[in-house]
Amino acid sequence: MSNNTLYQQAVDNLEFLKLNDMIEYLDDTVEYVNANHLSFIEGIVRLTNYQRDRKQKNMEQSMVRTAGFPHLKEIKDFDFSFQPSINEEQIRNFLTMRFVEKHENIVFIGPSGTGKTHLSTSIGIAAAKNRYTTHFVKCSTLMEQLRRARLENRLEAKLKTLVRYKVLIIDEIGYLPIDKEDAQMFFQLIDRRYECKSTIFTTNIAFNNWDEVFKDPILANAILDRILHHAHVVQINGKSYRMKDYYDDE
Repeated sequence: MSNNTLYQQAVDNLEFLKLNDMIEYLDDTVEYVNANHLSFIEGIVRLTNYQRDRKQKNMEQSMVRTAGFPHLKEIKDFDFSFQPSINEEQIRNFLTMRFVEKHENIVFIGPSGTGKTHLSTSIGIAAAKNRYTTHFVKCSTLMEQLRRARLENRLEAKLKTLVRYKVLIIDEIGYLPIDKEDAQMFFQLIDRRYECKSTIFTTNIAFNNWDEVFKDPILANAILDRILHHAHVVQINGKSYRMKDYYDDE
């Protein structure tokens, strides 16, 4: 059987197996193997690496896309020099995902516009790229979803869905008040994720004022107790990024 026939059969086999990336790099791999006198196994490894890398990239993109992030800003896009109160080393350590493996939480607390959502999203994107199921939701949207689920008699199913995420990001706690009945549902979610999964929170409300957010001091303390027991608290004291141009002009 001629080399051309064998080559075409290899292409046909790869098409049948839907290994299109391997077809794309087949010629380059054959040339590289011949030029460098590599073994058959070395050639196969090089060729399959292309397919694996493309599949890995597609999976990462899919997990990031389905996480519901408000934007795709990553750590490389964050200006640490503008917020010197933030420990850059600590933030980059979160990207190792050790906090996920240890079922720890992260709480970003600080004034509006200081980068809390950017940082939480960046860590979430890193988690998704590491193939941890990740979901981003604003607190007000979360409460709307839970209320709707309760009215439709599917609250249990909704809570189970939210508990399954390895990383859940709840953004903007405290921007809108939460009534006692909603606070009870929020507590159920936090309680079920406690010591099982990791949750990232952003808030502009000091912890000693959370009873004003949840309208029930006892419930607020129970929620905080579970959030903070295994948590990294990142306090941001700085100017708003949204006013950055104004500060630069001063």
